Amino acid sequence: QMYLVESGGGSVQAGGSLRLSCVVAESTHYQYSITYMAWFRQSPGKEREGVASIYIGDDTTSYADSVKGRFTISRDSAKIGVWLEMNSLKPEDSAMYYCASAWGLLSDPLAPDYADWGQGTQVTVSS
Repeated sequence: QMYLVESGGGSVQAGGSLRLSCVVAESTHYQYSITYMAWFRQSPGKEREGVASIYIGDDTTSYADSVKGRFTISRDSAKIGVWLEMNSLKPEDSAMYYCASAWGLLSDPLAPDYADWGQGTQVTVSS
């Protein structure tokens, strides 16, 4: 099982920016079999929502409509992990953000069909 470590959450005012980091901490050969990494978020009383994903093979990205043009997912070139750059944050972006990794092919990279999940990092945007 992968061990995903998230960081970078915090509190920010509307219009501000945050950058989340997710690193695969488990040192096994399985980490090199990861095909997708993604960020999901969940607010109290709501379902977990796919925010952004990246296909490791060719860096193809997918975004939820609600974050297109504001969020950018990219790979961490130094480690096996991903960044999520979040700009023009809105109060409705407030949630617990989770990193996830998957093996194989996914029909919908923004559906929560991922094998491994991090513990989450809280993002709070105040108006």
